[in-house]
Amino acid sequence: MSEFAQETIALDCGGSIVARFFAPARETKAGVVIVPAMGVAQQFYAELAKWLAGQGYLVATFDYRGIGLSNSSRLRDLDVDVVDWATYDCAAALDALGSRAAGKPLYWIGHSLGGQIIPFVPNVQRVNKIVTIATGSGYWRETAAPLNRRAWFLWYVVAPITVALFGYFPGKRLRIVGDLPRGVIKQWRRWCLNPEYAVGAEPGDVRARYAAVRTPIASLSFTDDEFMSARNIESLHGFFTNAPRTMKRLAPQDVGVKRIGHFGFFRPEFADLLWNKYLLPELSG
Repeated sequence: MSEFAQETIALDCGGSIVARFFAPARETKAGVVIVPAMGVAQQFYAELAKWLAGQGYLVATFDYRGIGLSNSSRLRDLDVDVVDWATYDCAAALDALGSRAAGKPLYWIGHSLGGQIIPFVPNVQRVNKIVTIATGSGYWRETAAPLNRRAWFLWYVVAPITVALFGYFPGKRLRIVGDLPRGVIKQWRRWCLNPEYAVGAEPGDVRARYAAVRTPIASLSFTDDEFMSARNIESLHGFFTNAPRTMKRLAPQDVGVKRIGHFGFFRPEFADLLWNKYLLPELSG
């Protein structure tokens, strides 16, 4: 059985996040941080974290500020954007993991957004390998159908109006992504409207930030992803020009199932079919 601990981590910018650590019963092989998708609470990744701990890994999960256990204030009062999440929240979680797994290799599993924001994490050079899951550009014209037929309405009508009315994005009541801080949805909107996503939308030389990442990256994507098309996946990973990349795109029939989608990889029924067969080898090299 793995051991479990929960910790509130103070951030360099003020504020805090809540992280959970799943420790193996035997000696730790390496540390693994699971970095969430947009609006997804860390609880969603608990089964994978427990399973990895059972394989000998010390695993950290966490919530970005404003999400899940890290939502300690009214969202309309929270001044944070996506880059802040990377610069402070992700960096703090990685440092905390590194302290607990001192001297061991560190691995990054990024789900969707968790793979997009790597270049904005100041201490990401501590990571020995990155695994992205269902990660691609969010540029709306290239997203998977039928999402791209609805995305324009979200970005040009729903998001601007609801943020003006509520002071944050009320995604839960709209059944879209989840509740998000104002700065997050505004910045994400800019990214999704730009053909080069964050690279084209953010000030400064963001292209150079992606090019500066030299950590090996393994991408796992799925043909039935309802959000990310093959073009989205290729576009985002193409910015990592100096990182060795391994791209694997799986169809549900490749593993004998009907559905995987954008979120299915993290469900415990895929422990043997996906975690053991495709993820574990990436964490063992």
